[in-house]
Amino acid sequence: MDSLTPWLLLLAQDAPADEPSGPGMLSILPAVVAAIALYYFMILRPERQKQAGHRSKIEGLKKNDRVVTIGGIYGIVTNVQRDADEVTLKVDEANNTKIRVSFSAINRVVSGEPQGDKSE
Repeated sequence: MDSLTPWLLLLAQDAPADEPSGPGMLSILPAVVAAIALYYFMILRPERQKQAGHRSKIEGLKKNDRVVTIGGIYGIVTNVQRDADEVTLKVDEANNTKIRVSFSAINRVVSGEPQGDKSE
């Protein structure tokens, strides 16, 4: 037991007042600023650009645009009512089936020609 007593006393002592006990706030600050900048440029900024692009496509929606809803339904825009926040889609050519969805239900605007109407 006598051999452990000096070690226990040494561990129980406080650090001297003139020596810093750990890294100060100023030494951690650059790492925190770098982490925040990395988070902004890697996550926030690209997501905002993606949202702005989607919003501009939805605002530019017009008749005969091909769209896909968030439920995976493909359709052709037949009517846009911006004041009612509503879009009418034709989903079946054979039966002339139409559905009404809100603007927020439009996932993406499909570009290009319809697959069945391609001319060679």
